[in-house]
Amino acid sequence: MKIKQAVIPVAGKGTRFLPATKEIPKEMIPIIDIPMIHYIVQEAIDSGIQQIIFVNSTNKESIENYFDRNYALEKFLEMNNKHKELELIQKIGTLVDIVSVRQKEQLGLGHAILTTERIIGKDNFAVLLGDDLIRGIQPCTGQLMKISETYGDNPVIGIMDVPKAEVSKYGIIDGTFVNGEKQTVIMKEMVEKPSPENTPTTWATPGRYILSGDIFEYLKKIKRGAGGEYQLTDAINMMCKSRSVYAHFFTGRRYDTGNIFGYFEATLNFALSDPRLKTYATELIKKLAKDLSSGKDHEV
Repeated sequence: MKIKQAVIPVAGKGTRFLPATKEIPKEMIPIIDIPMIHYIVQEAIDSGIQQIIFVNSTNKESIENYFDRNYALEKFLEMNNKHKELELIQKIGTLVDIVSVRQKEQLGLGHAILTTERIIGKDNFAVLLGDDLIRGIQPCTGQLMKISETYGDNPVIGIMDVPKAEVSKYGIIDGTFVNGEKQTVIMKEMVEKPSPENTPTTWATPGRYILSGDIFEYLKKIKRGAGGEYQLTDAINMMCKSRSVYAHFFTGRRYDTGNIFGYFEATLNFALSDPRLKTYATELIKKLAKDLSSGKDHEV
């Protein structure tokens, strides 16, 4: 089954990035000169996705507008012979079909996904969380789509191994490897943010899913869980009891840009991989490291 749609929830308040997010959606904060959300959408496009469904909220219109055409700006750039810039923004405006759904109350990831039912219907679809940037030779979502197709178009959750001390930050998968291999797991359950003492494994879910259309029926059955929210984890656990659900260790480097430290790490690494900035960034890091070792104070 060819998966054509991807859901990207962007309704959160982004409180960890205040005061910037008082007026700017967190997803529009750039890594260098490209908004974080652009990287998420590009991953979906590179995986073969044809339609993006944003689950948004009040004051998030700029995300959808970013992927639309801006004819006034295009005309300005054309009149001023800024052809490179014109080509760039025209490309952004034609990347993919965009649909927006309003989540009037932020009641959890499960609730956010449920708001897309009338658009998704019964088809399989992808979910990409905007807090997680994953870079690799192959797009993470595309890897999961291939595994889903291999195993009968069943749901697949992207996973990575994390230190045991960090399992309380994630949903953790319990299951067994398929056919003795060490990359794809058939799930028993997902445990939401267990303590290190009670975790079944260290296989964490950083925010990439391939889900089947019947997830909506499970989402309608679950009750509010942690934080008074409808947890996708609960719906997936119900699903595991009636059909096969897989988890797959994707290849690629993941950055948790939902917090300042992960955002800083992503910015630094993206600069080092940018041909325009690599030499400058490398020399700057060397200089700063030298200054720090000599005891120089960088405070203004």
